[in-house]
Amino acid sequence: MAGPTVRPPAYQLLADELRDEITSGRLQPGERLPPEPELCVRSGVSRSTVREALRLLASQHLIVTTRGVTGGSFVAHPDAEQLSEALSTGLTLLSNSAEVGMADLLELRRALEVPAAGLAAQRRTDANLIELRGAMFDPDLDELDTMLAAHAAFHAAIASATGNPLFELVTRPLYHVTYGEEIVENLPDDYWARIDADHRDLLMCVKAGDSGAAMEVGRRHLDYIMVATAR
Repeated sequence: MAGPTVRPPAYQLLADELRDEITSGRLQPGERLPPEPELCVRSGVSRSTVREALRLLASQHLIVTTRGVTGGSFVAHPDAEQLSEALSTGLTLLSNSAEVGMADLLELRRALEVPAAGLAAQRRTDANLIELRGAMFDPDLDELDTMLAAHAAFHAAIASATGNPLFELVTRPLYHVTYGEEIVENLPDDYWARIDADHRDLLMCVKAGDSGAAMEVGRRHLDYIMVATAR
């Protein structure tokens, strides 16, 4: 027999109501929320409950609160960096649990980054090519930290070259979660030489505007990473 349903606290219910108004677009970025007294009357709760609900929404980066005569609580403007950080935190928690394995994360990376390579070849600009060249490394001379940073920068540059900001928003945290300390310490000896070779091949395909070849190199690249990190 099911137990009694536990009703969420009043501040949670109010926060959920306001969150729905924000995510549905009824409250637009920059728009001021109703003042606290109005929210108290509308929801039939105390001012302390309203303030707790607003604190919760602020912690979720959905609103910003300012003080003064013109102050109040306003719907926050979307921030790609904050969204990416939140996604990175969530993915890290999942990867540390039994819910999601490294193979799952890498499979998702492949599903996103292979078509991203093709789009990058179609849409890249001269500035994108400069960014990609600047993210190359020398596997024989560079230190591990340098290669890790360059590898991340190269994949971010491919995502940027798609012209679709959502690729970078999603792939950046995925990349960082799949290069944890334990994984990096157990990579094959020739790993970085293989990564460097793939990057150089992919750069050539993107420069040439060859979408099909770029996707093939991207697929080969992610397939190798999946095998190498599964050791």
